[in-house]
Parts: sequence; C-alpha cells; structure tokens
Amino acid sequence: MVFPTPKNVRELLTRKWKITRINVACYIFAEVRNVNIHYGRLLRILHWCTDQTMTHALEKMELTSAQGHIMGFLAHSTEPPCPRDIEEKFHLSHPTVSGLLSRLEKKEFIQLRPDEHDRRCKRIHVLPKGRECMENMDQVIRGNEKRLVEGFTEEEQALFADFLNRAIANMGGAPCRRQTHKEDETQ
Repeated sequence: MVFPTPKNVRELLTRKWKITRINVACYIFAEVRNVNIHYGRLLRILHWCTDQTMTHALEKMELTSAQGHIMGFLAHSTEPPCPRDIEEKFHLSHPTVSGLLSRLEKKEFIQLRPDEHDRRCKRIHVLPKGRECMENMDQVIRGNEKRLVEGFTEEEQALFADFLNRAIANMGGAPCRRQTHKEDETQ
C-alpha cells in the first residue's frame, strides 16, 4: 500500500476530492511515520469529515449549511427568537438574515409571527417540518459524536475532550465543557 505524502494530501484537500476513512487513516499514518505532525491539518480533516455527514443530511432536506445553523440555533432557543437575535449570534447583516428566514419560511420549516407585546418585532416559530429537521440534525450530531470516539475507552474519551479543550484555550478560545453520560443520568 502506498501512503500519501503531505504533498499528495494537500492536493486532495485543495481539489476537494472525496476523502474516505482510508485516505484519512493513511494520511495520519504518513504524518506520524514522518514525525511531522501538523495538528491544524488533522483538525481540518476531522472537521471536514464531520461536516460532510451534516451537509449530506441537510441536502436531503434541501437546506444549506447556513440554514442548518439557523435551525440549530432555533432548536436551542427556549422561546421563539426574533431575527435580531440571529443577527447578533451569527454576526450577520439584516438582509442576510432576512433572506435566510424567508427561504426557510417558503420551505415551511418556520413561520414569522408578530410579537404579542411589540408589533415591530416578528418572532420565529418552528413548524412541524422544522422540528423534524431538528430531530434529523440531532441524530446526525449524535452519530458523529459516537463515531468520533469509536474504540476509545471512557478514560480516553475524557482525555480526548480534555486535550481538545486545552488546545482551544491555548489558541485563545473559550473551552466548552460537555456533560458526560454519567453526569446526564444523575441530573
């Protein structure tokens, strides 16, 4: 078996060729073999792999990535937000958000309704098709999470999360803390 060199992998990534598990495994092996580990590139490949499963699921529902992010935001909202909330959360302009919401409304994922207390504001309400979309996205995310740590022991999973959070903190980001399954069960 011929392992791809970093140059070959770079060509694969820049040409956006389909990366399979075998290509990724070969690339990681080649990087470790050469003792020339580029963590950023490995993280990019990992992000690409997880992103592709979500993109595929969104395409089945005829949604774009941006629309998927909006639906994800709506899934975690405790009350119907207004478009301004989306503008602030995603740092998007008013026309961009208006266009995204308009297309989601045409596809019957959401409905914009006037706020009961402030008629100037419209609230975004998720329709049944939107809830179905959220459930599908949740299943894809859970599947990605499960596949990501497949073959890891519980201790390795905890270490992996710790390493990722420390790397995020090292780069100036705010690490996130996710509850483990055991913590979920006790609450």
